Amino acid sequence: VFFNFRPDRARQLTQAFTFEEFDGFRRPGGRLDLYFVTMTAYDVTYPVEVAFPPEAVTGTLGEVVSRAGLRQLRLAETEKYAHVTYFFSGGEETPFPGEDRVLIPSPKVATYDQKPEMKAFEVAEEAVRRIESGAYDLIVMNFANADMVGHTGDLDAARRAVEAVDRAAGRVVRAVEERGGVALVVADHGNSEQMIDRETGQPHTAHTCSPVPFVIIDPRRPRRPVRLPTGILADVAPTILDIMGLEKPPEMTGVSLLRARRDRGPAFNPNLLKAGRELREDRTESPQGEGDTRLEGQPDGRG
Repeated sequence: VFFNFRPDRARQLTQAFTFEEFDGFRRPGGRLDLYFVTMTAYDVTYPVEVAFPPEAVTGTLGEVVSRAGLRQLRLAETEKYAHVTYFFSGGEETPFPGEDRVLIPSPKVATYDQKPEMKAFEVAEEAVRRIESGAYDLIVMNFANADMVGHTGDLDAARRAVEAVDRAAGRVVRAVEERGGVALVVADHGNSEQMIDRETGQPHTAHTCSPVPFVIIDPRRPRRPVRLPTGILADVAPTILDIMGLEKPPEMTGVSLLRARRDRGPAFNPNLLKAGRELREDRTESPQGEGDTRLEGQPDGRG
C-alpha cells in the first residue's frame, strides 16, 4: 500500500514501481512483481488498485468556460503542470472541449535553489505568444518559483526566484493589457514571504497561512485603485466568471468579489479567515467607486 494521499508528487514513484516501460532511472531487475495499492487515484491509466476513488467534481471554472463554447489554455512548467490541469479541473485528466495544454519542462536540477529562475521566462514567453494570437478567452497559468524555491529554505535563492517571477509576470500583464484583456494575479498559499522560522531562527521551508493577494488589472477602465472586500479562495472562480460575463454554476459556493458587498451580507474578518471562520456580525461598509479597475483583495491562502 503506497500511503500517500496527494496524487501529484507520488506519480513518479508509482511509475517507477508499476510501469513496464520506465526511463526515469535504471531498474536492473525491471518492473517488480507487486500488487500495488494507492490511497487515491493518481491517473486512471496506471496499473494499480485505488483504496479511495475520488468523488466526481462538476461545475469547475474550466467546465463552465468550455460549455459556453469558449477556448482556454492551461500553461505551466512541469512542477505545476498538474495543478493547472488535473487539479484545476477538479481531478479531470482529459481536457475539456476547446482546452489546450502546454507543458514547459522544468530544469533538471537536484533542488531549485540551484536555478531559482526555473522556467519562468520561458513560461512567460509562451504565454505572451498565445495572448498575442488572440485565440483564447481564458488562460490559466502558473509560475512555480516562489513555492518550489521557497521549499529549499535558501533566502537568497528565494529573492532571485521572486524577482524572476516579478519580471516574467510583468511581461505577461503588459501583453494582456495590449490586447485589451483583463489580468488576474492570485496565489493559493504563501511560502517565500517567510524564509526564516521566527521562533528558532532556522530556515523555514513549509507553506504559510498568510492571506494571499488577489489583484485584477483591467486596462479598459481608469487606473484608480480600489480595495476589494476580503474573500476566500472559493470566490476566485466566481469573480472570473463575472468578468467573463458567464453565469456561476450552482456547484460554486463562493461569490464574485466584484459584487460581494451587496450579495454576501456580513463582511469577513481577515483574522478569522485564517482560521476558516466567518464573522457573523454586521459592520459599516464603504461604497465602492465606479470605474475602478486595479482591484486588490486577500482570499484566504491556507492550503
